[in-house]
Amino acid sequence: MKIENIRLSINLQLFAEDKDSKTEKATPKKKQDARKKGQVFQSREITSALVLVFIFLGLRALGDNMYKEINTLTIKAFSQYIIADKYFTENGIWELFADIFKSLIIIIGPILVIASAIGFIGAYSQVGFLFTTEPIKVKFNRLNPFQGFKRIFSSRGLVELLKAIVKITIVSYITYIYINKEVSNILILMNSGAKEIGIYILNTTINVALNICIALVFFGLFDYVYQWWEHVKNLKMTKQEVKEEYKQIEGNPEIKSKIKQKQRQMSMRRMMHEVPSADVIITNPTHVAVAMKYDANISEAPVLLAKGEGYIALKIKELAKVHNIEIVENKELARTIYKTVDIGEAIPQELYQAVAEILAFVYSLKGLKGGS
Repeated sequence: MKIENIRLSINLQLFAEDKDSKTEKATPKKKQDARKKGQVFQSREITSALVLVFIFLGLRALGDNMYKEINTLTIKAFSQYIIADKYFTENGIWELFADIFKSLIIIIGPILVIASAIGFIGAYSQVGFLFTTEPIKVKFNRLNPFQGFKRIFSSRGLVELLKAIVKITIVSYITYIYINKEVSNILILMNSGAKEIGIYILNTTINVALNICIALVFFGLFDYVYQWWEHVKNLKMTKQEVKEEYKQIEGNPEIKSKIKQKQRQMSMRRMMHEVPSADVIITNPTHVAVAMKYDANISEAPVLLAKGEGYIALKIKELAKVHNIEIVENKELARTIYKTVDIGEAIPQELYQAVAEILAFVYSLKGLKGGS
């Protein structure tokens, strides 16, 4: 029995991650740029519902005063405004408009203030202070009918349709439940006067609307969570976008590397420039070299002017020979200073004794006694 080799052709691209797939969280810069364009998440559902709740609460609390003012305005309209001759002159017309405007302010002014305040608080608590003209700029791609159909039949369009269906269901259900409870009271109203019927209809309407708006507030909380999730999803970035943004912020890695190289070279030249002023060079003897200087007027302890390893150590020793600076071999001390002391720093206290002995030896060679 012959078993033939079977080869399976597998497309390895199936295992490769799509370069255009947005899998990375938005960076702070991406969020900031989106905010400048007005792309922030907020639930208009919860803001609208809160505004309506407080409007109807305001109507319930201020209803009596509003009724009295409307009643007064109506009486004036039929008893004064139509009959009095002064309202048919130029000055009278201005007086008439001023009187009516004053009454309207008293009637609807508090409700407008309440609606504006709650609307502002609701929006500010979600977005904060934001002023941008981006959303109102003319964008001709919005006039494209194909783009319009695409937005209508997109996933967001479907979500908006579902939200509308849910809101209609909430309104219908609460209205049905409330009216069903009031059937007996509605039948009793048949023997009531017009005023009682009007008051009953007004109170019932406000109560139904208030219950509906409270339910819509809870619906708005779910919408708020959804808007947050969708906002985060829309701001996600591809790996390539993150890399490009990093390059813009931090600069091209190759350019940064060249800049660091130049900085190291400049630092090296400054360090080598200080070597001729050193009192002593301590080595280990071939791999490490450190240049020390002691000036009582500048520092209480010897200061490290330069240090290096390998090729740099070799250059330090060559400069020392050119400028007749003593080179002292002390493997342990040279290695310790190289590892623990930075250029321009004084040596730590635990090294005072060892360095002082070397400096004393160097000064003795120069015919000095004590410090410089």
